[in-house]
Amino acid sequence: MAVKNYELEQYSEETFESIKHINEYGQEYWLARELGRALQYADWRNFENAIFKAMDACKNSGVSLDDNFGEVTSFTKMNNGKPRKISDYALSRYACYLIVMNGDPSKSVIAVGQTYFAVKTRQQELIDNYDQLSEDQKRLSIRNEMAAHNKSLAEAAQMAGIADQRDYAIFQNKGYQGLYGGLGVKEIHARKGLKKNQKILDHMGSTELAANLFRATQTDEKLRRENIQGKQAAYNTHYEVGKKVRQTIKELGGTMPEDLPTPEKSIAQIEREQKKLKNSGED
Repeated sequence: MAVKNYELEQYSEETFESIKHINEYGQEYWLARELGRALQYADWRNFENAIFKAMDACKNSGVSLDDNFGEVTSFTKMNNGKPRKISDYALSRYACYLIVMNGDPSKSVIAVGQTYFAVKTRQQELIDNYDQLSEDQKRLSIRNEMAAHNKSLAEAAQMAGIADQRDYAIFQNKGYQGLYGGLGVKEIHARKGLKKNQKILDHMGSTELAANLFRATQTDEKLRRENIQGKQAAYNTHYEVGKKVRQTIKELGGTMPEDLPTPEKSIAQIEREQKKLKNSGED
């Protein structure tokens, strides 16, 4: 079957949404053949190798293979127009995430897929009905997730050679500079018009928080996966990951994080409101 060559700019979050299927139980899944074409693989065998690597990663993480990679049969048209059965896989969102993380890094569209499936997988980890949450609830969920992952990131940085608070502050600043086009913590803080004791993460909308969550998780994983050693190497890693996330946002046609609006409410205000609502519901 001939595969059409797609230009990168044609790909966005909507592309991966458009090939998503819903089964009779309301569960989402993707067909591997369709995903392979979306990721610009002309040869099925090459793409299947990425699937096998993803399966190994799934097993090594202790997650059920059967729940994420289901062998199915799909159909394609032969040159004479007649349908032909072909082997295929029904993939969960997590399976798609593992596949793009094991995909061909020379393909620019792989970066788009990595961002889409990684962010969506993180959102799904936060809460099943993420898309039904209000903006305030999304902010609170991602901010809590960010706090948890920053602890893991700090541990990975320490393993890489970030020894004290000053070094870690520089390390964190490098990540922000990569993601925010050269702007560091002080510049972002000033741009948001915050007071000295206010934290920038507590004054971000859900989209900006999601970008920072992706920056943090991918840096954490890269430091550990590649066993990066040395302060400068750790600084460079955080900067390059942030820069890559920024580039992917640009390729997707998204708004740069420094240009996103600063919400009126802080995370602390949202927490107080949520607590008040909970207490009133218990009365």
